[in-house]
Amino acid sequence: MSNKNVSKDVLSVVKKKTGKSVSEKDIYKLASGVKPSTTQSDAQLKQLIKQVSSLVNIPVSEATMNELISAIKSSKMNANNMDQLMKMISKK
Repeated sequence: MSNKNVSKDVLSVVKKKTGKSVSEKDIYKLASGVKPSTTQSDAQLKQLIKQVSSLVNIPVSEATMNELISAIKSSKMNANNMDQLMKMISKK
């Protein structure tokens, strides 16, 4: 899957799930700050969730944030595998 197709897929999923349009530039800006270590740090994950929440203008409760952090940390997903990530997002 090429980066161009991934970008369109991500934007499509975001719009479908939130009803909000997000630019490719916004996605790249957010993704550029994510490192493999991000998924192991509660503070970094919380910051990332807040950034995504702000980007799509949808508030996330503390309980939901904790559930997301727990799910991300317990996941065996390879953070570098965009296909797998897209499948996970699409199921929600």
